[in-house]
Amino acid sequence: MFTIETQATVSLEESYRDLNAQLAALLSGERDLICNAAQFSAFVMQAIADLNWAGFYFVRGDELVLGPYVGKVACTRIPFGRGVCGKAAITLQTQRIENVHAFDGHIACDAASASEVVIPVVVAGKLVAVFDMDSPKVGRFSEIDQAGLESFVETFIQSTDVSWSF
Repeated sequence: MFTIETQATVSLEESYRDLNAQLAALLSGERDLICNAAQFSAFVMQAIADLNWAGFYFVRGDELVLGPYVGKVACTRIPFGRGVCGKAAITLQTQRIENVHAFDGHIACDAASASEVVIPVVVAGKLVAVFDMDSPKVGRFSEIDQAGLESFVETFIQSTDVSWSF
């Protein structure tokens, strides 16, 4: 059984470093993309407060297709450039949206979502997926959260055979 632990007396940055070490331990010894994507999504959902969705969309041609996730039923296909995930795919930059209802073109899979962060998963200069997190709280994700979550994605990339040809 894997238990996620954090210490209440450390800074948010230190909490992310501690969690990232736990994530690396969880993913060690397994390289399979689907297995690690499922474990990663569950880990994030357990470790990060105030989330209602966490999961992957994988690149298939010029769109993103739903992969392993934790949360309510989701959109299955997202064209590049559409919504927060599609913007992350086109720009190859993390999208941290304070209020998704103010984001032009937001795709509302879960009406409870109020803020979102989407991190591109780029391997050898090529986009292979995006990792998407939604929260029911407006302004849930800070710059510190973004940096910590980006470090999680880097750990996922290093721990996983993500170079599948889609």
